[in-house]
Amino acid sequence: MDLFEEPNDNAHEFSVSEISGAIKRTLEGEFGNVRVKGEVGRVVIARTGHMYFDLKDDRSVIASVSWKGQVSKLSHMPEEGMEVVATGRLTTFGPQSKYQLNVEDIRPAGAGALMAMLEKRKAALAAEGLFATERKRPLPYLPEVIGVVTSPTGAVIRDILHRLRDRFPRKVLVWPVAVQGKDCAPQVAHAIEGFNQMTPGGALPRPDVIIVARGGGSIEDLWGFNEEIVVRAAAASQIPLISAVGHETDTTLIDYASDMRAPTPTAAAELAVPVRLELLNWVENQGMRLTRSGTQAVTLRQQRLSDLSRAMPKATELLEGPSQRLDILSDKLDNALRDFTRQKRLKLTEASGHLRPSVLTNRIAEQNRRLDDRSARLAPALARGTRQHRRDFTALTSRIRPAALKEKTALLSERLVPLARRLTDHANRDLADRKAKLTALDRLRLTLGYESTLQRGYAVIRDGDKVITTTKEAKSASALEIQFADGRITLDDTPKAAPKAKKPKPPEQGSLF
Repeated sequence: MDLFEEPNDNAHEFSVSEISGAIKRTLEGEFGNVRVKGEVGRVVIARTGHMYFDLKDDRSVIASVSWKGQVSKLSHMPEEGMEVVATGRLTTFGPQSKYQLNVEDIRPAGAGALMAMLEKRKAALAAEGLFATERKRPLPYLPEVIGVVTSPTGAVIRDILHRLRDRFPRKVLVWPVAVQGKDCAPQVAHAIEGFNQMTPGGALPRPDVIIVARGGGSIEDLWGFNEEIVVRAAAASQIPLISAVGHETDTTLIDYASDMRAPTPTAAAELAVPVRLELLNWVENQGMRLTRSGTQAVTLRQQRLSDLSRAMPKATELLEGPSQRLDILSDKLDNALRDFTRQKRLKLTEASGHLRPSVLTNRIAEQNRRLDDRSARLAPALARGTRQHRRDFTALTSRIRPAALKEKTALLSERLVPLARRLTDHANRDLADRKAKLTALDRLRLTLGYESTLQRGYAVIRDGDKVITTTKEAKSASALEIQFADGRITLDDTPKAAPKAKKPKPPEQGSLF
């Protein structure tokens, strides 16, 4: 048979792309929206953000994919071994001739699957030590600021504020978050981290304790508090954290990572602060006990002091004996003084009896003889000492060689020249300083002296050596001397002005009558 022979039938020939596109349209038209239940196989997240995983049962496997925009909207992230219900549409991938499920939503296949995944996640986090008891911190007894992470519109925040107002009013900072849905976990984790990053004592004070609260609900509603990101944020919180998620029977993973679990949000408020009235009553009772104890202690000590004072003797009895001894000794004092004076006078008389004039004269003559003898021996001793010192000096000068003496003199001269130069320089500098000071003082003298004032048009009037300062002194002066800046003049030397001639009186007019 010839391979290049034309076939006899009229069947249409499709290209590979045409048949691939037809299969794609047929598959997407028939299975445009399907729900598939199965177990999650391998899960791979590409660098582009797309997620690829397998859905399988005991006989078949369907390749599944969620694009980057769809991954961020998934309510539950698939994990290997998890039984889920995936919602999406079937499509084909032509380059590899395979079909795949484009998954738009994933939900666990019932509560059993969720619980199995929850136990698996709990065991993994517990193995890391996030639930260890030694990591938990004690709650502050009376916090100043309480941070609450919850929905701002629910009944939970109202219950917490009402309970705090009844027990002990405190400052409350509310961080609003979504308490269910896909935004719940990241918002709660961000709120816990945000409270921890606040600065203590800043404009917005850092909380002393954090309450993460939510009302009751199904396991799906509370699932955001089971997410790993929330558990790690709670375990890493440096601020003590109270979890109050759900009712008493509800348990989430944040309860194990928190420092204290409260069965309800109202109970969390009760754990955060004590009762103010109870504290006031306790303080009042302690004050009463303190007052009663102090009064009792003072009373006991007063009684003890009274008992001891009765056993002690009176002050007058203690002073009777010393007073009597003082009287006896004061009576004996006069007689003792008279006897002592009499004895001293007797000894003085005996000593003065030995000091007769003849005895004093003999003693003075003896001392004069001894002085003359020693002065007579002093002159020869001085002569001998002088001769001995002259001989020693002669012997010493004879031992000094002329060359050594010259060398010593030259050495001393070399030392003396710099010293003389330094002394001369110092003397010249000192003389220059003194000249400068003297010049400055002379300028100051000229400035302060009255001669500089004369340059400005003033003058000094004298009567001999006396300075005239008033008109009265000027009238009584014999001769006035005026000193100007350029010299002095005497008023007697100045030419006197000629007396003014008297004007002739006009002739009187005669009478017309």
